[in-house]
Amino acid sequence: MARKAATPGFAATVDRAARADGGASLLLVDLDNLQVLNEKAGRDVGDAAINVATRTLRASAKVEGWTFDRVGGDEFALLAPGLSLETAFLRAERLRSELTSALRKAIPARFGASATVGVANAPRDAKSGEQLMRKADLALYAAKEQGGNAVGLPPAEDMVLKSSYYSAAQLARLKGLAERKKTKEAVILREALEDVLRKYDRE
Repeated sequence: MARKAATPGFAATVDRAARADGGASLLLVDLDNLQVLNEKAGRDVGDAAINVATRTLRASAKVEGWTFDRVGGDEFALLAPGLSLETAFLRAERLRSELTSALRKAIPARFGASATVGVANAPRDAKSGEQLMRKADLALYAAKEQGGNAVGLPPAEDMVLKSSYYSAAQLARLKGLAERKKTKEAVILREALEDVLRKYDRE
C-alpha cells in the first residue's frame, strides 16, 4: 500500500492549510483489494473501480468545497480547510459509505468492492503539510490493518490497549471466534459495536 507523493501543487496547498489559523483535515481514501480485483476480474474492472472512485470523490469535493487529488494508483486525497477532526471523521464515514455503494453498483456482485479512509487534522495531529500527509497515511494503514472498509484515525501515543477492558476469558473467546471466522478480532468488535449503536439509536 505504498503511497506516491502528492502533486507539488496539492502538497503546497496542504502545507498552507495545515499552517493556517483555522487548520485543516486531510482524508486519504484507498480502494480495498484492488490488486485482487485486477487479478480475478481483469484490468478493465479494476480501471472501472478507479474511475468510479475518481468521479465520486471529485464530485463530493466540489460539493464540500474541498481540494481533491489522486496521490497513488488507487489512493486519493481530499483536503478540508477549517474542518475539525470530529466533523471530518463523520464526513469521511458518509463518504466511505457513498463510495462503497457506487463501487458495488459498478463492479460485478461476485467481487467485493469497498474503500478505506484515513483522517488526520492540523493542528491536532500535525503542524505542517508533510506531517499531515504522514499522519493521515498512518490512520489509513491502521484502518487497513483492522480489516479495511472503515474510517481510521492516527494512532495516539497515549492510546490505552483495548485488552484493559476485557477479561482474559473474553479475549480468549474472541480470539477463538476470529480464528473460526478467519478474520481479525477488531473486525468482530467493530461489528458488535455497530449492533449496539443501532440498538440504542432506535430508543
